[in-house]
Amino acid sequence: MTLVKLGYVAMSVQLTNASPSKTMTYAQFSKLKDREAAIDKLERISIENLENCLRLLKHNVANDIRFFRFSSKLIPLANHEDLKDWKFMRPLKRILTEIGDYIEANPMRVDFHPDHFVLLNSKKKEIINQTIKTLSMHRSLLKGMRVPTEHRCVLHIGGGYDDRELALEQFIHNWALVPQPLQEMLIMENDDTTFHLRDALYVCEKLNVPLVLDYHHHLAHYEKEAKPWEEDWERVVQTWEHSPLPVKMHISSPRDEKNYRAHADYVNPEMFMDFLQGMKGSTPEIHCMIEAKKKDEALFQLMNDLKDYSDIEIVDGASFRIK
Repeated sequence: MTLVKLGYVAMSVQLTNASPSKTMTYAQFSKLKDREAAIDKLERISIENLENCLRLLKHNVANDIRFFRFSSKLIPLANHEDLKDWKFMRPLKRILTEIGDYIEANPMRVDFHPDHFVLLNSKKKEIINQTIKTLSMHRSLLKGMRVPTEHRCVLHIGGGYDDRELALEQFIHNWALVPQPLQEMLIMENDDTTFHLRDALYVCEKLNVPLVLDYHHHLAHYEKEAKPWEEDWERVVQTWEHSPLPVKMHISSPRDEKNYRAHADYVNPEMFMDFLQGMKGSTPEIHCMIEAKKKDEALFQLMNDLKDYSDIEIVDGASFRIK
């Protein structure tokens, strides 16, 4: 049997006024003539976002959810070129400590997935530098919460730049430019347009980095002549061999056949069961991040749907065993 724990992304559709992604654009910032007042406003927004994160974590624990992805938009303009002098971590110390205390008292897995503009296989030095700054910000937030940083941040490989194989090698080359503490934080994911499962495995095995299988991405993009994903699954599991965390995957469902890559509101339980049947018994525990539009509601609906399957043994409100 395999223990399966479900998580969801960034925000709840059930909690009201709990967005962790309230923002302030640079245009709005620039309109405030008093720079100190503008920075104060940025800090208030950041603190409110983090306070809402704490509310979300309490909501999760009340519903047995022990796996959660933080929004990467917690700190507006954190790495903007014109705000280099802003020491944004200082005003966040109190709330980050509170979040860390709560996680320590209620053990759970939390992580990040930076936006698509965070690229490690670009040939442009300024993009690499900005990527490293953004990853450093994510690490600072984890450190502020006292969350171990190893394998807490998911990245895509990046752009294909008209030559997929060369782009893969560019990623491996650029990896040496990333400071070791940031390397240790990263895990990789296959995508739905450029780098399929075997591409991602190639990079992860070269660099000794865990691979997050995105099952929906895989179904949307794989080489037709490739073997079934199940034949590569053991390689995926092996990339987690030296991680302190269980294997992680992403699950979502297509919105419809015409918009296959787009995420549906909920997860199709039959599609999820196809994955579970293919991997059961291969690892003692797996954490499945739901990337559905309905967030926590999709998780609750999926748990309800799974009760109808005879080989599912429900453990609590967000976890089960597949026999």
